[in-house]
Amino acid sequence: MEYFSKDMDNLVQELGRLPGIGQKSAQRLAYHIINGDKERAYALSESIKRARDSIRYCKSCCTLTDEEYCPICASSERNHAQIMVVENPRDMGAYERVGKYNGVYHVLHGAISPLLGIGPDDIRLKELMQRLQGDVEELIIATNSSLEGETTASYIVKLVKPMGIKLTRIASGVPVGGDIENIDEITLLRALDGRVSL
Repeated sequence: MEYFSKDMDNLVQELGRLPGIGQKSAQRLAYHIINGDKERAYALSESIKRARDSIRYCKSCCTLTDEEYCPICASSERNHAQIMVVENPRDMGAYERVGKYNGVYHVLHGAISPLLGIGPDDIRLKELMQRLQGDVEELIIATNSSLEGETTASYIVKLVKPMGIKLTRIASGVPVGGDIENIDEITLLRALDGRVSL
């Protein structure tokens, strides 16, 4: 039985497709959008359209950006000889909030998971290997401490070790099964400072 108009039902349904948004949250968001200021709703709509049309992958690190290169890769003040490999842009953001890492990143956009049918070709490993042909001194592996993150880290080590590049892995402090994006800055800083050679 429909309670709302078709347009309201469609809005609730679309909002409910967002990750972490259930039916009740989708309804609350829809009410807020409809009952709020019309100009704010239009601004939200335009922001979504503009972001969807302009955001792409950085040509160097594969994070999301609206320029050819993200601000980190474009910065001459960052250490481009040190690359930290993370699973997603949220993990990169978590390390940036710590404010102590001055290298650059490489975003894989996932992790190897045979059970989910995600293999090495399904994440941004090819782009990482191309970057490692340059003047890279250290590769810091900062994948999550999950089965998938550890599988991905092991695969990267197997590929990179013969190249003679210094390999390190973030130290424990990041709990097994924990997602980097949800960990506090102090724990992330300890994990970064206590990384070990592989």
